[in-house]
Amino acid sequence: MSDASTIFALSTAPGRSGIAVVRVSGPAAQNVMTRMVAAAPTPRVAAFRTIRHPGTGEAIDQAVVVWFAAPLSETGEDVVEFQTHGSRAVVSALLLAIGTIPGCRLAEPGEFARRGFENGKLDLAQIEGLADLIEAETDAQRRQALAQAGGALSKLYEGWRARLIEIAALTEAAIDFSDEGDVAASSFEEARSRAEALAREISAHLDDGHRGEILRDGFRVALLGAPNAGKSSLLNALARREAAIVSAEAGTTRDVIEVRLDLGGLPVVVSDTAGIREAASEVEREGIRRSLAAAGEADLVLWLTEKAEKPESIPPLGFSRETSLVIQSKSDLPHESQSLGAADLAISAKTGAGLDRLIETIAARAERAVGTQAEPALTRTRHREALEGALSDIGAFLVGSPADLELRAEDVRRAAHALGRITGRVDVEDVLDQVFSRFCIGK
Repeated sequence: MSDASTIFALSTAPGRSGIAVVRVSGPAAQNVMTRMVAAAPTPRVAAFRTIRHPGTGEAIDQAVVVWFAAPLSETGEDVVEFQTHGSRAVVSALLLAIGTIPGCRLAEPGEFARRGFENGKLDLAQIEGLADLIEAETDAQRRQALAQAGGALSKLYEGWRARLIEIAALTEAAIDFSDEGDVAASSFEEARSRAEALAREISAHLDDGHRGEILRDGFRVALLGAPNAGKSSLLNALARREAAIVSAEAGTTRDVIEVRLDLGGLPVVVSDTAGIREAASEVEREGIRRSLAAAGEADLVLWLTEKAEKPESIPPLGFSRETSLVIQSKSDLPHESQSLGAADLAISAKTGAGLDRLIETIAARAERAVGTQAEPALTRTRHREALEGALSDIGAFLVGSPADLELRAEDVRRAAHALGRITGRVDVEDVLDQVFSRFCIGK
């Protein structure tokens, strides 16, 4: 993606706003600045200037201009920021004017961040944290993403990688001193001892219940039940808006409808699903299939029932009590018994009765799933796969024959290589496009 051209883009959200920021990065950035403002500002000092078209001299806007000389910039290149008024007309005129300067072109998605990566300003794990920070919807997501963007995960993984390099050095020393049996044996035993300790740490990091991924993607709650059990009404009550159609007609909900909530700073994704029953049509059968699939992917299933049913009357869908709750809905209606029976909670989406307690229960389950944030958590499948690969290679090193020292050294090198792929130190060309394409243009 990166080349010798100078890139530019609007870095703030499109549309009318008080301020808009247009960024320029590359070898022609200084030329852009000198051709469009009368007096170039001192590097890293904000200056108020009139911005003019480089060809006609027409004034475009009066704005704040900041100049960052390479390598002291986010991308590691010369960078200019124009902080203009945020009207569409100003932004459009400024972008068109920059585009007339030779060597300048509009940036592609994530290209500013990618140039920063290629110039050693950020590693790949930090950039993924930056992407999560941009997407963060809750305070807990913000904290996790900020820690990752600040290098918390990178420091952990690079620390492990450095230890693997030391283990490799000990193993290669055993090869070098193979004619001195005691020295070789001692060096290899030290390498194995260190590898065992590191394997325990990586295993503990992997065995985290996916808390980082749950926090990043959201704690998933699926609403299940028979038709007209009150699932859509509950979804609307939780979302505090008409997110789903509510009707007395059975089978109204045919597809999975999701809303994202912020419960105590934690992201929660609630899914309304089609009613579970013997379907009469192919369309309804597909809706029920999708309902069960959503339940299978959920961290918590809420089974809604109108009455305080006996346990045997609730479909045995295979959900454990750890990952499911039975909710007696429509508690405002008269029932034969006011006992909860098999239900864990009674609610009324109409009156709001019991909703506070239900929300507290969901939030508590989500908090339990996320756990404490004292230690950096895995946030991506890519990281998990690389760590599992490294752990497998360390395992091969530990169980392999000491007689094949060259192979054991290769086991350690493969493990270090796997860890290096997380931060982008080695061989990550196949994942770069996927990572940076998630960014908006201008970041």
